[in-house]
Amino acid sequence: MKQVLQLLPFILSLLSLQGHAQHIQLFRYNSPEGAKPAVRTSEGAMLDVSGYTTDFNERFFEAGGIPGLVKWLEKNRKKCKPVPPSFTYAPCVARPSKIVAIGLNYLKHIQESGASVPSEPVIFFKATTALCGPNDPLIIPKNSVKTDYEVELAIVIGKKASSIHEEDAPGYIAGYTIINDYSEREWQLEKPGLQWDKGKSADHFAPLGPYLVTPEEVGDPHNLNLWLKVNGEMRQNSNTGDMVYKVARLVSEVSKYMTLLPGDVIATGTPSGVGQGFKPPKFLKPGDVIELGIDKLGAQKQLAVSK
Repeated sequence: MKQVLQLLPFILSLLSLQGHAQHIQLFRYNSPEGAKPAVRTSEGAMLDVSGYTTDFNERFFEAGGIPGLVKWLEKNRKKCKPVPPSFTYAPCVARPSKIVAIGLNYLKHIQESGASVPSEPVIFFKATTALCGPNDPLIIPKNSVKTDYEVELAIVIGKKASSIHEEDAPGYIAGYTIINDYSEREWQLEKPGLQWDKGKSADHFAPLGPYLVTPEEVGDPHNLNLWLKVNGEMRQNSNTGDMVYKVARLVSEVSKYMTLLPGDVIATGTPSGVGQGFKPPKFLKPGDVIELGIDKLGAQKQLAVSK
């Protein structure tokens, strides 16, 4: 018994280190050399993990991903440099091979749009050049008069997925983050051919982050409050439980039509309260401040500016 008591401090320290490593959140920060990978620990420490990986990209997720980083941190945490206190956030993952988005996936949003519930998930793309940091400015495109906002839960893929079954889908998810699926409604809905991608892919139309949070820490992805304000006015205030098609179905469905690679992003749709849904519509203009957040994932803030 005496020996056990003597070892108790050592055992507790090991458990403490494991707990720190298991509750990390991934983010990237801007530096003069470019975006760098970092983690936020459970006690709030912000640590540069460039000693383990050059970036949170496809190669990172393929070569061990978050579990590998966790193991490395258990031994190398003290070697990690702190992130500079005045840092700015970059997108929480490096530019993925694709940003896949889901349309009309919240029941109340479908109702405000005057649409019918789709018989299967509606899939479209956002150009990867639209990717930007969570607090970078919203650049309203030249000649745009109908730029709109959409707070969304984003899935980050952890390993290659092709034609997977719905019940297997959770094993392919690295984590979750926030995306603001900005849209130019005239380009999306009034151009010939109704090609949604035209209105979804302008520069800075995909703020991503601030953090990539593991499924274990998020828990049920269908019980997260999400919200968005414009100039302090609450516009969107809902819960991911209003999704028509749930996370596992979305990952499985998308994988039937294309191969998902590690680091790819799936934006899961937006709730009611988009600017277009108001009468008259409330589109964004230069000077507007857009704030948004999701439970357990943090918050974003963008200032709208003209191009």
